Amino acid sequence: MKPLNLAKARILVTNDDGINAPGLDALIDIASQLSTDVWIVAPEFNQSGAGHSLSLTHPVRARQVTEKRFALEGTPTDCVLFAVKHLLKDRKPDIVLSGVNRGSNMADDVTYSGTIAGAMEGCLLGIPSIAFSQAYTHPHPLKWETATQYGADIARRVLSMELPRNVLVNVNFPDVVANGVKGVKITRQGVRAFGGHIVERTDPRGGTYYWIAYAPGEHEHDEESDITAVRSGWISVTPLHLDLTHEATRRKLAHHFEMA
Repeated sequence: MKPLNLAKARILVTNDDGINAPGLDALIDIASQLSTDVWIVAPEFNQSGAGHSLSLTHPVRARQVTEKRFALEGTPTDCVLFAVKHLLKDRKPDIVLSGVNRGSNMADDVTYSGTIAGAMEGCLLGIPSIAFSQAYTHPHPLKWETATQYGADIARRVLSMELPRNVLVNVNFPDVVANGVKGVKITRQGVRAFGGHIVERTDPRGGTYYWIAYAPGEHEHDEESDITAVRSGWISVTPLHLDLTHEATRRKLAHHFEMA
């Protein structure tokens, strides 16, 4: 992917928190600092935890909110596909930005995240893509101004590079006010356990149902991880690779099967 002329770029904005999420407005702010040609296609309803899922067994409907803003009854992946393959097919987006997510997307969270999935789909379609997330601590208010102050500059710096076709960039802002940010760190995806639990309930008819109460667990300490950076007040920038092949094991398996 070659570096872009941002002033002339068409930017597609999506998210997983939904069309009315304040984080979407924060990302529109960031995108508008980069270009005047900004289009928004976001889920009609919250799609947190949707991952890289497609709506294959039912139709999706689109609602036009304003000239360049659409709500889609589908996942973030659906939104990007709808925009690239239909809405903007005559002139496709040059960039896909996803977020700003309400809460961080680090470590193992990237496999669940609809925010990451929006950028992932853009990447799969050959479009430079960046996911943004804003960390916060309940019940404190989210510090969206941290994302809006730093997001555009980070995007410019990322997009000035020639990104490999199968690489997207995951940006996480720390839970500090804008002037408290220590800087930017280039990090690796960290590791942490599932820290939630399953909540069992009974409905009025006596049937049992369950809530998956997801919460991040303890993480493995790694000075170069996204978790360590964000918890220390740094903005984390992590390149994510879509090729999930583990090369060392692939070579080991090949040798093992040859010897069988």
